Amino acid sequence: MSANLFDILEHAITDPDATAIETPDGARLGYGDLVARTGQMANALQGFGVKPGDRVAVQVEKSLAAVILYLATVRAGAVFLPLNTGYTAAEMAYFIGDAEPALCVCDPGALAAISPLAEAAGARVATLDANGNGSLSDAATAAPTSFATCPRKPDDLAALLYTSGTTGRSKGAMLSHDNLVSNALALREAWHYTPRDVLIHALPIFHTHGLFVATNITLFSGAAMILLPKFDVGQILRVMPRATVLMGVPTFYTRLLQDDRLTAQATAHMRLFVSGSAPLLAETHRDWQARTGHAILERYGMTETNMNTSNPYDGARVAGTVGLPLPGTEVIVTDPETGAALPQGEIGMIEVRGANVFKGYWRMPEKTAAELRSTGFFITGDLGRIDENGYVHIVGRGKDLIITGGYNVYPKEVEAEIDEIPGVLESAVIGIAHKDFGEAVTAIVVLTAAPALTEAAIISAIEGRLARFKLPKRVIFVAELPRNTMGKVQKNLLRDQFAGLYQG
Repeated sequence: MSANLFDILEHAITDPDATAIETPDGARLGYGDLVARTGQMANALQGFGVKPGDRVAVQVEKSLAAVILYLATVRAGAVFLPLNTGYTAAEMAYFIGDAEPALCVCDPGALAAISPLAEAAGARVATLDANGNGSLSDAATAAPTSFATCPRKPDDLAALLYTSGTTGRSKGAMLSHDNLVSNALALREAWHYTPRDVLIHALPIFHTHGLFVATNITLFSGAAMILLPKFDVGQILRVMPRATVLMGVPTFYTRLLQDDRLTAQATAHMRLFVSGSAPLLAETHRDWQARTGHAILERYGMTETNMNTSNPYDGARVAGTVGLPLPGTEVIVTDPETGAALPQGEIGMIEVRGANVFKGYWRMPEKTAAELRSTGFFITGDLGRIDENGYVHIVGRGKDLIITGGYNVYPKEVEAEIDEIPGVLESAVIGIAHKDFGEAVTAIVVLTAAPALTEAAIISAIEGRLARFKLPKRVIFVAELPRNTMGKVQKNLLRDQFAGLYQG
């Protein structure tokens, strides 16, 4: 029997005329039409030479057509590779070269930059813009709606998502059909999703949260989503009276709290607010509940595992925790040095095991072996503890990864760009607590003897080299970086020294 995740979507359809996706202009796409449109797109992909198992690299703006492209890719048995729209051509060169996709889909404006990269990797190129127009949509419009969904085994790849690790190159996390299906079904049950739900979808769809958590759960439930191009306070408040669920990052909630229109009455029709991708401050949790009467439900996941834990739908949603392990997912805390399980309450390395855990890193067997144990437990890199009630607390990371606004930033990548600037002797990039972003990328820079550099000059020099979310929010100049006896920069001391930089 096929285990293609698209089969689950089709099984969830009880009413072909029911709205699946609504766009900001009021257009509605029913489930029957969604299946037909994915059939056209899958036929178009085949026309571009995409075969089962091929990668389809996608760097396009969020749109209805982009969601259809995701579903059509897995329906065709190919592997969906979403890429952040903020990535520069220099960054894209690595991803395309490493994944070796059969097809690259980009915005028409990026065609000149992407075409030579695709050609070097042996890939074809198609275009799709923010309005759903381009050579790919032209091919889909001319294609038939009927398409036989490609049979897949549970372990076959459905997606390849690159994650900024903390050492070396970005790693491609290989996610199977079963990884995605099992997690979406577990969350559907945990969060009491039904066909009556209407999600406000304001997250990007090149990221696990917006692509798999928000999109998959909604469609697998036969529910509807209001697909917004981006987060906009006014737009979200306007659609709340007819929505039931909002999924967001902490920044969503801090920005909404700054608007006087956010009241208990404004959120009266809503039943669930979910936060993830970055730590939610306990202060934000308390302020939201006081203002709206709703307790935000915080959960914990990552690219390699999808979602691992969630505060309960019924029961205490404890501020500062990420809740309880989801059904079918095991969470343990181990000694970071030995890997031995630690007693309840002790802080150690969080490890997880379950059907949600990825198959390994693309073409990186040594990295896979280092982080995915033979027992099936994945070493997350997060430090935490499990309290007496079974709630998981994340207390920090054993690595230097920065999570800002839900996006991962690898400090070495930013440091390498800053260190290339004439007049810079060395730099250290750290994450510092920030109310809006969870953590703010912050550069601590040492200049040469006679520099003429300013904070603005540093940021301007690297602006075209890195995605905007990787750019430092602040650049601090110091005489020297603190080091231990082995000469290693002590970033923990820098984080302590500048801990209050963004307060107020």
